[in-house]
Amino acid sequence: MAGSLGGKTAIVTGALGLLGREHCAALASAGARVVAADLDGQASAAFAGKLAAAHGAEAMGLALDVTSERSVTEGRDAVLRALGSIDVLVNNAAINDKFEHPAAEESRFESYPLELWKNMFDVNVTGMFLCSRAFGTVMAERGHGSIINIASTYGIVGPDQSLYRKPDGTQSFYKTAAYPATKGAVIAFTRFLAAYWGHRGVRVNALSPGGVENAQDGHFVAQYAARTPLGRMASPGDYRGAIVFLAGDDSAYMTGANLVVDGGWTAW
Repeated sequence: MAGSLGGKTAIVTGALGLLGREHCAALASAGARVVAADLDGQASAAFAGKLAAAHGAEAMGLALDVTSERSVTEGRDAVLRALGSIDVLVNNAAINDKFEHPAAEESRFESYPLELWKNMFDVNVTGMFLCSRAFGTVMAERGHGSIINIASTYGIVGPDQSLYRKPDGTQSFYKTAAYPATKGAVIAFTRFLAAYWGHRGVRVNALSPGGVENAQDGHFVAQYAARTPLGRMASPGDYRGAIVFLAGDDSAYMTGANLVVDGGWTAW
C-alpha cells in the first residue's frame, strides 16, 4: 500500500499511545502527511520528527485535548494553516481503567466509582464527538474524507472476567463497565455519522482491535491466547494494514462498518 495515501493529510488522536504510534507509522508509510495529536505538544512534535525521518513523509505534531472544544477547534485551525487540508481522521484517543494493587473492590461493578465512569465517557465518547464534528465538517464541506473510530471487541461482546483470574483462583481485577460501554457507543456513533454524512462524501467506519500484548502478566497472556482461534494476542503492528485500508480509496464503497481484527476472538 506504499504511496496509496500520497497527498492526503491524516490526523491521529492519542498519537503517543501504543497503537497511536503504529497508526501514525502506517499512514506515513503509505505516503500521508501525518498529524500526530496528543496532550503533550512537545512530545508530539518530537515524534512527528521521527516519523518524517523514518518514512520521508511530512509530519506535524499537535497539542490536543480531545475533551476541550476550544483545543479541538484551535487544533483544526492549526492543521489547516500548516497543511491546507484534512482528509483522514483516526479517533484513537481513549483511556482505560488502571488501578493500584489490590484493585478487586474498586473494579467490581458494585463499587465502581461514578467519577471514573464519567471521565471515561468524556474522553472515549465526547472526545470522539468533538473531533469528528470539527475535523469532519471540513471534510464534508469539501465533499470527501474518511473517519476511522477505534472501537474494541469489548464494544461487541462482554468481557470474559475469568481472563483476569490468577492461577491460584484469586482475582484482584475485574474488567470494568465503562470501557465496554464507551466502545459500544463508538460503534453506534460510527453508524450515525456514516448515515448522516454519506451524501457529503465522508465515509465513517470503526475498527475493533483485539487485545495487544504489552508486558501483561504471563498468565493473562496465556489465558487470552487460549481463548483466541489464532492462539495469540495481537502485536502492535497487526492493525497497520486495516488503518491504511480504511483511510484510502481501496475501501471507497465502505461506510458504517465495523472492521473486526481480533484473531478470531469474537468468532466463538
